[in-house]
Amino acid sequence: MFSTSIKMQSLKTKIAIIGAGPSGLLLGQLLAKKGIDNIIIERASGEYILGRIRAGILEQGLVSLLAEAGVDERMKKEGHIHDGFEIAHYGKRHRIDIKALTNGSTVMCYGQTEVTRDLMQARQSIGATTYYESSDVVIHEQNSNSPFVTFTKNGIEYKLDCDYIAGCDGFHGVSRQSIPKEKRNEFERIYPFGWLGLLSDTPPVADELIYCKTKRGFALASMRSSTRSRYYLQVPLTDKVEDWSDDAFWAELKKRLPEDVAEMLITGPSIEKSIAPLRSFVCEPMQDGRLFLVGDAAHIVPPTGAKGLNLAASDVSTLSKLLDKTYNGEEPDAVAKYSEIALKRVWHAERFSWWMSNMLHEYDDDNMNENETKTLERFMASELDFHLNYEEGKKVIAIQYVGTVSYTHLRAHETKANLV
Repeated sequence: MFSTSIKMQSLKTKIAIIGAGPSGLLLGQLLAKKGIDNIIIERASGEYILGRIRAGILEQGLVSLLAEAGVDERMKKEGHIHDGFEIAHYGKRHRIDIKALTNGSTVMCYGQTEVTRDLMQARQSIGATTYYESSDVVIHEQNSNSPFVTFTKNGIEYKLDCDYIAGCDGFHGVSRQSIPKEKRNEFERIYPFGWLGLLSDTPPVADELIYCKTKRGFALASMRSSTRSRYYLQVPLTDKVEDWSDDAFWAELKKRLPEDVAEMLITGPSIEKSIAPLRSFVCEPMQDGRLFLVGDAAHIVPPTGAKGLNLAASDVSTLSKLLDKTYNGEEPDAVAKYSEIALKRVWHAERFSWWMSNMLHEYDDDNMNENETKTLERFMASELDFHLNYEEGKKVIAIQYVGTVSYTHLRAHETKANLV
């Protein structure tokens, strides 16, 4: 039981949201639109959050969700609609026409930082409360009817009473750790390489993303806008950012891009460089009593396939609908279904990101002998031949890339659960 002799400032809300990244902000905005009060607690400053560089490919499901939240005006003006993307297999380019292969679905290129900025401004405009730069965040009694969160802000200790708690505080946050270990099943795959990313104020080398599989390793040519580019290289986990000068990065990227693409590459000083390790991770269940895990607090996907933010948005969509049903009296116990429904989409996205990573990266596995390595190479060659040279195979990639299969499955499951 929680007890203290120190006088605390008392707060009360319906939903306590831990984390002011895009997941927490989007959930807060959707709930506010439904008249459900919420308070967000965040350990970092708003400036720090906006300084983080993240992916920027939004599925149609997320685009629609931002419209529902009323924060899509700037995205519609500045975002770039992509009808497809390319996979370059040992220099040969294959275009996946996602619009044609999915009966009209597309994706939107709009940076996660910009999504976060739009959500921050929307929250400020409605006067919703956010406690940035909070410390000592602790979740209490999530399995009771009276959960609460304690935290410290500017030397003042607060107790936030609430009905429910949404943990949107990422992989290293307190939310998942607040669920007892014996209640958690955690599934993880650590990949033996990382992505070295470089951001530059240079025009993108192509209008659509190009995923490159080469003998030298994976590369990705991406974009943030018509004047800002984001590029990635597969590197060993032992590499450090300091090992890579801008010149070394550009030289290696040119070797991994198809020759005709490399000739068009415009280089320039980096704005940001970083190395991100790759992992697949899922925590089951995604809830404990009145505590719900959302986004990276519950799952991590490799960036191959751009599912991270989209998967978090799917969690947000599910939870906001269930909370609405709970509060409007339509289905008082609706929130009990959150984990079951959310995990359906999670495992679809996890599998696709795992598959894309396996297909497009070069592996050096010391646990396989020469014959096993050659056999695996043949399997992978056959896999890519089917998915890149046959319409049926391209369609499998396309419908998963735009989220069609996952969202269709989710909608069917929601209908069965009386969610929609």
